[in-house]
Amino acid sequence: MLKQFSWNFNNFPLGKKLTVLLLIIFIAGITLSGIALSGILNYKAQDEVSSNGKLLFRTINSVRSYTNDEVNPELEARLGKDEFAAQTIPAYSARKVFEKLRNEDEAYKDFFYKEAMLNPTNPRDKADSFETELIQKFRQDKKLPFLSGFRPFDNENFYYIARPLAITESSCLRCHSTPDVAPKNMIATYGTENGFGWKLNLINGVQIVSIPASQVFQKANQSFVLVMGIVTIIFAIAIYMANFWLTRYVVRPIKRVVRVAEAVSTGDMDAEFEKVANDEVGSLVEAFTRMKISLVMAIKSFERYRGGNQ
Repeated sequence: MLKQFSWNFNNFPLGKKLTVLLLIIFIAGITLSGIALSGILNYKAQDEVSSNGKLLFRTINSVRSYTNDEVNPELEARLGKDEFAAQTIPAYSARKVFEKLRNEDEAYKDFFYKEAMLNPTNPRDKADSFETELIQKFRQDKKLPFLSGFRPFDNENFYYIARPLAITESSCLRCHSTPDVAPKNMIATYGTENGFGWKLNLINGVQIVSIPASQVFQKANQSFVLVMGIVTIIFAIAIYMANFWLTRYVVRPIKRVVRVAEAVSTGDMDAEFEKVANDEVGSLVEAFTRMKISLVMAIKSFERYRGGNQ
């Protein structure tokens, strides 16, 4: 097949060869540009989502710190030893703030937030198998600041960002060390089976922000279509201009030289080669002009020689 194409290509006129070559360059350029651009835009989209996710983490952790340092002491002073209020729990405050942010800010409407724990008080916060693996990775490498990537969930692919979560305040152990020191109201609500045995500074969970991968790639695809449209138009214009220039300044002058050369070869010595430029095509015209002059001189010399012998 390649040999057949090569044979056909060699039989093409010069103008058609140039057009085919420019089309090949056009297609190859668009293809390679598309592959490179797709990778760049996907990375950029992930980076943008990661930046929003990290900003969300900073916001939520600020709320957690405020709840633990400011709200918790004030409310505990007003509550009895055995009383319990969800508003004193940093995770509760973080979830409420996130829900409000998600409802009011378009940038976060597709985000999902979870504090996944190995042994949570509330079963809704129980880490699944994937989240458990993330916790184990953070435990193995305590210097690891975050993890990100893609995960399947409910027949959909999600892009996630996860950060380690550990108890760093001893006051939190009041609700999570042993049932006998926990508020009785909390025990009455959640029981004694879950949420105990936590240790200070031990990574027991992850904060994980997720967004549907389709949303990530949708932004990249929109940018891809726009940029590739512009690049295609620019490539097309460049190819058209190159083809126009080559046809006008290379192919047409060569065709004129061929016509004049054919006329001379049939005896029309009045046909003149026209030089229109000082480039290589102009040099070719000069060469043919000199060849024509030499041919005319040779013919005249031959005729004089033949006339003298007669």
